[in-house]
Amino acid sequence: MLKGLDRALSAEMLGMLMAMGHGDDLLICDVNHPAASIARHTVHGRVIDMAGCDLPRAAEAILSVMPLDAFVPAPVKRMKVVGDPDRLMPAHERMQEVADRAEGRPVLVEALERFDFYAAARQAFAVVRTSDPGPYGCFILRKGVV
Repeated sequence: MLKGLDRALSAEMLGMLMAMGHGDDLLICDVNHPAASIARHTVHGRVIDMAGCDLPRAAEAILSVMPLDAFVPAPVKRMKVVGDPDRLMPAHERMQEVADRAEGRPVLVEALERFDFYAAARQAFAVVRTSDPGPYGCFILRKGVV
């Protein structure tokens, strides 16, 4: 056991987060997202499951050890709602709260069209799938420096 680490962070998760470098992206998604097909294209190559964690809980655990990139305007990206691109879903609002709290400042979240989001997700370092039922619970987090 290690002291001070969130229990939701598995050894695989911690190893993957340690392997990421500044500017690498992490996709965190709900159970509806095509996680496995996206993960095939990532550096890590497979999905890391955070079973039993909804999006806020998983993001809170991840952001307890991973800083967001302060050198880019929007270190978090989300998917736009199809047919209503200006709409904010509950998952968007919850992630905003978690990111702001973790960073101690307002964090800009950029909205991407669905297929642009999928393309960006394929460029991520890794994919983390939560047990959150969604919808639109898909976010790309850019790692910063400590």
